[in-house]
Amino acid sequence: MQPTFVTLACPDLPLARAFYEAMGLVASEKSNERVVFFGLDGLILSLYGVEALATDAGVPVSADAGTARIALAHNVRQKEDVQLWLDKAQSAGGRITVPASDVFWGGHRGYFVDPAGHAWEVAWNPFLEWDADGRPVLSA
Repeated sequence: MQPTFVTLACPDLPLARAFYEAMGLVASEKSNERVVFFGLDGLILSLYGVEALATDAGVPVSADAGTARIALAHNVRQKEDVQLWLDKAQSAGGRITVPASDVFWGGHRGYFVDPAGHAWEVAWNPFLEWDADGRPVLSA
């Protein structure tokens, strides 16, 4: 199974769109007032209203929305880039939840949440390999 879309439920869609655009993403012209799409090199990030996504998926709106049930990750090629991305997220309206710090396995990471409460890890993994197109590669 290969995911092609990651859809985030957002209580304030215009605010969420502004945040991700401030982070450097470009919304597709197929976006509208109900859904926003960002192309991410083979994966599409979509933003959808909380109630609209719950209705679409046939599930009730959860009372614990905004709790960490999923964390997205942005891996960087250099350790110092972790702090740069955390600063960018904070400037765009995100909130730092875990400051940049070294971790026991040898990497460096921090977390922020977007305005809708979705958790993002920004991580530098010294063991991660990158392909010629700048995408991370999992070795066997």
